Amino acid sequence: MGFHTFPVDRADGLRDPGRYRYCSREELLSALPTGTDATVADLGSGTGFYTDDVAPFVGTLSAVDVQQEMHEKYREHGVPENVDLVTAGVDSLPFADDELDGAFSTMTHHEYASEEAFAELARVVRPDGRLVTVDWDADGEGTDGPPTDERFSASAAADQLRTVGFSIEAVRERPETFFLVASR
Repeated sequence: MGFHTFPVDRADGLRDPGRYRYCSREELLSALPTGTDATVADLGSGTGFYTDDVAPFVGTLSAVDVQQEMHEKYREHGVPENVDLVTAGVDSLPFADDELDGAFSTMTHHEYASEEAFAELARVVRPDGRLVTVDWDADGEGTDGPPTDERFSASAAADQLRTVGFSIEAVRERPETFFLVASR
């Protein structure tokens, strides 16, 4: 698999409400820990499309993106008060051990998938914490998303998380994407 990041010159497209066809706000929130004491991270937050949806339902939300330019685009739209912008890779998260009640990634698993990143997720998500992953399925139909040789299947993503101690609670495969909920 080749590592790449989403092109910043196409960042405005990340705020397209058409993205809800792949994952709705309600579907995402139903799998995440919520409440005023919940600490959550959006992995590969881009311009904050899903970050904005989750922020009203948690206490603290870290918008993590490896590209500072994505945070700059997010600032143009306005960042909620409980959102911290974090420039880091998933393989080197600046969180304490067991700091996060939950984390989620939407269409970015294929960008950060590595043993180091999965080990970091196991380190920072607390025991019984949740990780929600929505990504382009290697077995999916359609031409949206990255080339199929850069994608993972739902079963491959589940296996990657199991190797670092996550338990798989749910996997839903759809025509182009998968939705996976894991707990530590």
